[in-house]
Amino acid sequence: MVKDYSIDRIRNIGVVSHGDVGKTSLVESMLYSAGVTTRLGTVDDGTTVTDYSSEEIERKITISTALAYAEWKNHKLNILDTPGYSDFIGEVISSLRVADAAVILLNATAGVEVGTESAWRIIQRFQLPAFIFVNRMDKEHANFEQAIQMARERFGSAVVPVQFPITEGENFKAVIDLIKMKMLTYATDTSGKYSEDDIPADLQEKASELRKQLEESIAENDEALMEKYFETEKLEAEELEQGLRKEVINRNIIPLLCGVATANMGSQRLMDMIIEFSPSPADSGRIKGQKPGTTDEIELTPDVNESFSGLVFKTVAEQHVGELSFFRVYSGALKSGMDVLNALRGSTEKIGQIYFMCGKTRKDAPVIQAGDIGAVVKLKNTHTSDTLCDKKKSILLEKIEFPEPVIRTALVPRTKGDEEKISNALSSIHEEDPTFVVHYDTEIRQLLMLGQGEAQFDIAVKRLKEKFGVEVDTMEPRIPYRETIRAKVEIQGKYKKQSGGRGQYGDCHLRLEPLPRGSGFEFSDEIVGGVIPSKYIPAVEKGIREAMEEGVLAGHKVVDMKVAVYYGSYHSVDSSDMAFKIAASMGFKKGFLQAKPVLLEPIYDVEVTVPEEYMGDVMGDISSRRGKISGMDAEGPFQIIRAKVPLAELYKYSTSLRSLTQGRGLHRRSFSHYEEVPAEIQQKIIDAYQQEK
Repeated sequence: MVKDYSIDRIRNIGVVSHGDVGKTSLVESMLYSAGVTTRLGTVDDGTTVTDYSSEEIERKITISTALAYAEWKNHKLNILDTPGYSDFIGEVISSLRVADAAVILLNATAGVEVGTESAWRIIQRFQLPAFIFVNRMDKEHANFEQAIQMARERFGSAVVPVQFPITEGENFKAVIDLIKMKMLTYATDTSGKYSEDDIPADLQEKASELRKQLEESIAENDEALMEKYFETEKLEAEELEQGLRKEVINRNIIPLLCGVATANMGSQRLMDMIIEFSPSPADSGRIKGQKPGTTDEIELTPDVNESFSGLVFKTVAEQHVGELSFFRVYSGALKSGMDVLNALRGSTEKIGQIYFMCGKTRKDAPVIQAGDIGAVVKLKNTHTSDTLCDKKKSILLEKIEFPEPVIRTALVPRTKGDEEKISNALSSIHEEDPTFVVHYDTEIRQLLMLGQGEAQFDIAVKRLKEKFGVEVDTMEPRIPYRETIRAKVEIQGKYKKQSGGRGQYGDCHLRLEPLPRGSGFEFSDEIVGGVIPSKYIPAVEKGIREAMEEGVLAGHKVVDMKVAVYYGSYHSVDSSDMAFKIAASMGFKKGFLQAKPVLLEPIYDVEVTVPEEYMGDVMGDISSRRGKISGMDAEGPFQIIRAKVPLAELYKYSTSLRSLTQGRGLHRRSFSHYEEVPAEIQQKIIDAYQQEK
């Protein structure tokens, strides 16, 4: 059984970094140090607690956030091990939404990387206190000073070292701890233990100087401490510790430590610091939300005696168990057997078995109290981002906002008749990862997968086969081109058919003229004197609209034009709605081809973040994709390139960018506008359409 911990003895920590910096190894070393496991697992062997799915073991990367807990010095640490690759950024967002602090890992050889940057933005968004752990200090080109400098450039002067290494590279095994003012020498047997000794004489001066900087950082935001510091030029141990905790919680200080996760050097000291200096859920202040169905604000206290409220931040489909909903309790307590309200959907849920999770291991939990994190099995109508609460005192907590998709691909079932199976399977994958979106695009008549990256799609396709028994192929999606005109024309559309008995007769004169981009379609009835009876005008409009939907040049929707019907004739017996609809459609198509028709293509705003050394290659690649650079900004060690690029040139762009930048470039995209397709490309599209017909 897991012990009950009061809210002030719980710490909820999200571990984040760029991909492949050692988050899972660090979490593994923390769990091993705390006695959760009896041996130190490794990512290479696929034996870690938090990377347990077959895809994670095979790829040696974290794909889905795993929750684990450790009991350390009479506190409970809930640790959220998040992915580092941009394809799975939704997992980082949902995890940091329920964390109270973050641990940012930096690679001692590379410092701040693009993925670190993404994680930092999310930390800022949720206003979380943070710690930095410079990992891989045993690597050949480890550079602690460079890591600090890059961290300060990016995260500001709040970054303050609380340790520094005695040696870097393969001889790394000891640090000077500026809080204890001792030398900590790590055991080389992966036990995580360390011995404390006096600081060597040759490092006394450096240690004193850095300790002074730490004390100044603590004192400068506290008037009483500042006065004391001016008088004595030092802080007592207790003042330093209390002051540091306050400044970390207020986000004025980001303590920086270092170590080697795979050798379990530094994890125990990091856990000590998380317990001593990071906030408990009680420190987060009042819980703000809305009264469901209104804009009225409600506040609850983060207390076990308050009404229950909790947020579902993750959904996992487990074989033989069903769906597990991971949730954080913000106030009150959740017990098995309770009836709770889903405040977003207005439905009631009966709480079944609840668990504490440690990787894939479930431990029965009789109750989960305010501040703690757990999982509940088989909720009927609850999804990621939903609020569960007490029916008598309902509250709607802020939803988790996920990023817009940046890539798309089309899906084609290999077997006819699998469509429904595929639809259910894809819906299940979306439940687990809300950044993975599927929809049928009626305009291009394709089933599209939209998401954050190719790896995300590869895993989805693999899951479809292995978990749901359906096979699909992916292909480049069609482009939703548009058609329009550049000139004004007048044209007659006449439909006359005689075939014994009643004939068909419709005659309308149309004026087609272009409208500014983005105006859509305008229809105007300019008939005078009843040359076409008013009852046939809606049929004329319908004929035009249907022809516009079908397209004339290459089968794409027609936009940005005005069509007026201004003259015509009718037959008292042979005219009908159908005849006028056909006449209008014929006239429209004929006139359209005479009005200097043109194809339009969707242009996207693309924002690429890359380390400076890759800027030239990335800009060259954008130009080769018919992209136009619209601006550049420096952000720390990165360049942000803004460009407008045709959608037709962006298929698999994230893969190209990754290979151009050794996995260190990220991009975001959003629709901007439509503009004319260059003539030579337009002709190819029209020819391909004619051939297909």
